[in-house]
Amino acid sequence: MSPRAGTTGPQTLAFVESPVQLLNVLEWAHVHAHAPSPEGAGGPASAVSARRKGKLPGQTPRRWRRGRSRPTADREPSGGGLILVVLSPVDPMTRSQLRRMAELAREEGHEVRWEDARAGTSAPFRTIGGLAPLLRRTQRIVMGDPFSRYVQVLLNITNARDLVVVDDGTATMEFVSQLARGERLVRWHRKSRRPGARDMLFLPVSSKARRRLTPGGKRRVEIFSSMPIEDTPKGVEVTANDFAWTRSRFGPPHIAEGADMVGTSLVETGVVDADRYREAVRTLARTHGVTRYFAHRRESPEKLHDLAACTGLEVVRPDLPLELIARRGPIGRTILSFPSTVVHTLPLALAGTDVKVAVCDIDPAWLTANASPRAQGFLSGVTGSARDVERVSTEPGRPTKEAKATG
Repeated sequence: MSPRAGTTGPQTLAFVESPVQLLNVLEWAHVHAHAPSPEGAGGPASAVSARRKGKLPGQTPRRWRRGRSRPTADREPSGGGLILVVLSPVDPMTRSQLRRMAELAREEGHEVRWEDARAGTSAPFRTIGGLAPLLRRTQRIVMGDPFSRYVQVLLNITNARDLVVVDDGTATMEFVSQLARGERLVRWHRKSRRPGARDMLFLPVSSKARRRLTPGGKRRVEIFSSMPIEDTPKGVEVTANDFAWTRSRFGPPHIAEGADMVGTSLVETGVVDADRYREAVRTLARTHGVTRYFAHRRESPEKLHDLAACTGLEVVRPDLPLELIARRGPIGRTILSFPSTVVHTLPLALAGTDVKVAVCDIDPAWLTANASPRAQGFLSGVTGSARDVERVSTEPGRPTKEAKATG
């Protein structure tokens, strides 16, 4: 735990469990353009990256309440700034990327507090107990995964009336929809499963967290997202994430000839059949001249070894989120992906370049018998709502929909 937490409490406490969540907290901080506090705790988004490019800190974009739009002023911290709390998972790939992202956050002037929140059976009690004093004093909570049981427990403790949810991939779309319908918070690929004993025991905690995430009275809820948000709950504010920090900090990239492919963990989550996925990758690689395969951090080593052997692709394990890897370059002139967050985020991160993003839909025949009944519709919605992407297919002769360059 960090010894610099202080006694007055931070203005903003952010909880992240993945590299992409941490990236999106940095993007949120850049938009709000909060300067670091004199004590060094760090406020949301120092002006460091803006000054490197000779620019002033960014201005707050428009926010939208349901049915209308209005501009809002930056909310400056009254003291204490931003503390980023990393609730570290156990898998080495995610931990490695999180440590690299934590370095970038510190370079921006933010305090980072690393918690080995899953290191043994006593770790959750130790972590929650250590964070409880901060939770009770903080004025704003920023979170990346409202489906996380860890985060839901923390929401039960805090008295903060200002809550912000930053992108955690496509899960953000599902969270907003469930919140609007007043449903129990359940990840989309698990909705076909009946609640187990542990789910029922946790239900009071989850229900209270959902109520905390519903605006009302003096409680404000903001969604900071690059995803298409529909059916926004009444009173929830939506702020667009256009990856301004990423574009000011990195690039423009060197663009190489040929194509790169982005991997997915749909096999690991039990949604897509492994053999069907391998064949789709092989077909797309052969058709589009793909040379590199950027692995998702949750893809298994056995699957990646198999893909490299049967396709001849160079498998790359990124040390940062793909938005930063692509913006830093070099990157292929075309980036191929299956339905995932990157079909929404990469066109924004690569704005102003000649890189094209192409997406291949998941054929219903690829789904496993255990896949959620909602899987096909949800995945089709992810790709169907993407802007400035090309649609490709593994079926020979099927025409593709042309895309504009991301600039």
